[in-house]
Amino acid sequence: MKTAGRIVMESVLVLFMIGLVPLITDDYILTGVYVLLIAGSLLVKRNPGDLLVFGVGFVVMLATEYFFVSTGAEIFTRNSLFGVMPLWLPLLWGYAFIAMRRGLKALDGE
Repeated sequence: MKTAGRIVMESVLVLFMIGLVPLITDDYILTGVYVLLIAGSLLVKRNPGDLLVFGVGFVVMLATEYFFVSTGAEIFTRNSLFGVMPLWLPLLWGYAFIAMRRGLKALDGE
């Protein structure tokens, strides 16, 4: 049960960030809020490798989302980044990668 609680706690910020999407309709403001939330979270708790995991998630998902949109597999009505996707989306993905890594570490008993 302790492991499940840890995984849930690591997911809370990601879920909160997703919940902000319909509430903050300006992509630039939402991006700023995401930057503050992610920076605050990493100031409170930063594990070795978190920034690398964030960067990989950011870049990989930026490229992946761009590919999906360019092939028509996805369509965003908010397209402030490259005219195809929301500016805040790669930030959300980057932090989601950190949350997933931390969840996996909890499963491993670390």
